[in-house]
Amino acid sequence: MYKMKLTQLTEEEKLTYVGLLTELQKDQLVGQLYAPYSYYNPIQDFNDNWIISVGEIESAKEEFMWLKDVPLILYIPKEIIL
Repeated sequence: MYKMKLTQLTEEEKLTYVGLLTELQKDQLVGQLYAPYSYYNPIQDFNDNWIISVGEIESAKEEFMWLKDVPLILYIPKEIIL
């Protein structure tokens, strides 16, 4: 289920939703800082979607303001096989 806007998320939902990225968007973020000593860290979810955290989206610098418009999806982590 997609939320329309980041501003619609409650503080609790911000912990369970992530921004959905295309592979091109992921490539644009890898190696880029969003805060001093903090790099964007796109990862893949259970369905192999490229995603970033809401915190990374909220901290977007001017050049990455497009992140505020990415679709938001419920985070489903990859299963860890031990």
